[in-house]
Amino acid sequence: MFKALLLNDTGDARLADVDEGDLPEGDVTVRVAYSSLNYKDALAITGKGPVVRRFPMVPGIDLAGTVVESRDSRWKPGDAVILNGWGVGESHWGGMAARARVKGDWLLALPEAFSLRQAMAIGTAGYTAALCVEALERQGVSPDDGEVLVTGANGGVGSVAILLLVKRGYRVVASTGRLEESEHLKALGAARVIDRESLSRPGKPLAKEQWAGAVDTLGSVTLANVCAGMQYRGIVAACGLAQGMDFPATVAPFILRGVTLVGIDSVYAPKAEREAAWRRLATDLEPERLDSVSRTIGLEEVIPMASELLAGKVRGRLVVQLPE
Repeated sequence: MFKALLLNDTGDARLADVDEGDLPEGDVTVRVAYSSLNYKDALAITGKGPVVRRFPMVPGIDLAGTVVESRDSRWKPGDAVILNGWGVGESHWGGMAARARVKGDWLLALPEAFSLRQAMAIGTAGYTAALCVEALERQGVSPDDGEVLVTGANGGVGSVAILLLVKRGYRVVASTGRLEESEHLKALGAARVIDRESLSRPGKPLAKEQWAGAVDTLGSVTLANVCAGMQYRGIVAACGLAQGMDFPATVAPFILRGVTLVGIDSVYAPKAEREAAWRRLATDLEPERLDSVSRTIGLEEVIPMASELLAGKVRGRLVVQLPE
C-alpha cells in the first residue's frame, strides 16, 4: 500500500491508501520521490477544467524517482528517471502517488546536473520554458535583436524562462499582475517589469513595435496584444492559456509585420526535443537558483494549494514531496 492523491468523477479530491496492484498498465514501476503542482494539475484537482479523461485518477503531470521494477531493457532498478507529459495525470495515473507504473518510452534519465528534487523544481514548467527558448533561437531570435517579453513572469514557466534567457544574454521584459514582486523578477535577471494590465485589455490590431521575441503563458487577449506589439519578423512562443483559450486577434501582425506564432506542446514533444530541452536546462540553469523560484510542499498540502495557484497567489514552482 502507498499514499496517493485520488480524484473521482464527482469532483472529490482526497488522500488515499492505494494497493500497488491497482496501478495501471506499464512496463516500468517507479518509486516517486517528487512531483510538482502545475496549472493543469490545479485545474484537475479543483475540477475547474476538463483535464481528466478517466476516473479515478492520480493527478501530477510530471514525476522524478527511482526505478524499482522494469520489463523494459533500457531501464533497471536503481535508475533515476524523470517524466513529463504523455498524458500522465490526465488519462494515465500521474506523479502524485508514491508509486507510478508507466511506459519506458515516456522516461528520460535524470540529468547528472540535478537531484531528483531539483528536477521537479524545474518540472514540466521549466521544461516547457526550455522548449520555448529553444523555439525562439531556432527561429533566429538573438540577443542583439532587442528585448524578449515573458508574460506570467511570476509563474513556473515565466520564472525559468527569465533565468534561461538572461543566461543566454537576452534583455528580458517581465509582465506580471503582481508588481510587488518586481524586485524578485529583477533578481532573476529581468531588465524591467511591466504591469500585465497593459496587455490584458483589448488593444489595437497593430501596436508599437517593442519586442523581438516573446514567451507567452496566458493566451487570450494577452497573446493577441503580444503579437500586435512584436517587432518586424518577431517570434512568439505560446505555451499557456491561463487567461483563456480564445485568441481575439487579427491577421495584421502576421501579414504586415511577418510575425511568427510558434505553438509549444510539452505533452507529446518528440524525445529528441525533450532531451535537447533538458540539456539546455542542465547547461544554462544554475541549480542554486532553483531555490529562489521553488518551494517544497507535502502531498497533504496539494489540495488547498491548487486553489491558491489558480488564484495567481503562488510564486514560481511548487515541488510535491511524496511519502516513502
